Amino acid sequence: MSTRAVRKPGAPGGLGARKLAFKPVTTALWDDFCELFGPRGACAGCWCMWWRLPRPEFRAGKGKGNRAAMRKLVHSGVVPGILAYRGGRPVAWCSVAPREEFPALERSRVFARVDDAPVWSIPCFFVSREARRSGITVKLIEAAAVYAKRKGARIIEGYPVIAPASGTADAFAFTGLASSFRKAGFAEAARRSERSAVYRRTLA
Repeated sequence: MSTRAVRKPGAPGGLGARKLAFKPVTTALWDDFCELFGPRGACAGCWCMWWRLPRPEFRAGKGKGNRAAMRKLVHSGVVPGILAYRGGRPVAWCSVAPREEFPALERSRVFARVDDAPVWSIPCFFVSREARRSGITVKLIEAAAVYAKRKGARIIEGYPVIAPASGTADAFAFTGLASSFRKAGFAEAARRSERSAVYRRTLA
């Protein structure tokens, strides 16, 4: 167990005072990814495979199976997303890749394609407890957009929660909040649910 003192975001010398760095997850950063996700694999053993696997396969692999699937992906040379660092420590993550890498999105009625334009997607976030409510999600979205544009993307999408119910745990807003996407320059492109929508930003 870490013996590091945890400071409140924004406190002098705390997380809010340290500059963020963003790095695409590669084989070299696999251990950092695992450090952030911890022994529980972020949310109940998901290992950020929710959008990448068929539901039966995802549920059967919760924990070690999903971890192995993500490890195989990273070690095959695929970059599944980016890590945010503060003070040299991984403190947050977002998944970002071409939309076709997320089959579960393609099967979703709520998040069905808006049109035939090729897009990149930001479907998932995980932020460490000590870094939550510090504005880090907005910075992650912005960094993901920069990364996607560098890779040739012209349009990037997110699938945020419009307004979480009072008392909703952060883990259940894992697709992000609409307010965060708006702050990062995204606008609503489609809404097929009261709870969630497709948000877009043009990068060209």
